[in-house]
Amino acid sequence: MKWLLGIAAVLLLCLVVYAGSAFVSTLALVSAVRSGDATQVIARTDLPRVRHSIVDQVMSAYLDRLGQKRTVRPLERMAINAFGATIADDLAIKLMTPENLAVLLNTGAVRSAAENIDFGSMSSLADLDISNIFVFARRITLVKPVELALRLGHSEDEGSVSMHLEGATWKLSGIGLPPKVLSNIVARLPTR
Repeated sequence: MKWLLGIAAVLLLCLVVYAGSAFVSTLALVSAVRSGDATQVIARTDLPRVRHSIVDQVMSAYLDRLGQKRTVRPLERMAINAFGATIADDLAIKLMTPENLAVLLNTGAVRSAAENIDFGSMSSLADLDISNIFVFARRITLVKPVELALRLGHSEDEGSVSMHLEGATWKLSGIGLPPKVLSNIVARLPTR
């Protein structure tokens, strides 16, 4: 019986440390976003993962626009990432500059400052109420044991961010753009 209680206590402690590290990492990211410190935001971001998440969303929306409503298979995704996503990848790189990323997370404005293009807006990470841990916990969806999605607004259409466990901390690993913003981005891509 003592072993069972000991194992349960250790599992509970691991769960508290796991959830606590996610909360502390998210709090640090929100704090960096609110202060407008682009270097701290970048330090808490896995830029290649964020860029790939944007490219995947843009390519899926682009295929939908072309009338091919289907999921992209892994082999197709590899071919798109290797050959066909150069336009989307270039666009994602322009969207994910340190300044643009800090503005996107702080104000929700999705823009390309280099080309002076505004694609729309989404809910901002800076407006996230972290003071109420129960409201914060309701916005979290566990995607994988090492990845969670955090809904920014009251609905899925207001955008989301993904955090990925890297070592002992969680880093920003993806931005879920709202459908309206995605359609504005895809409208700028050629149809053929």
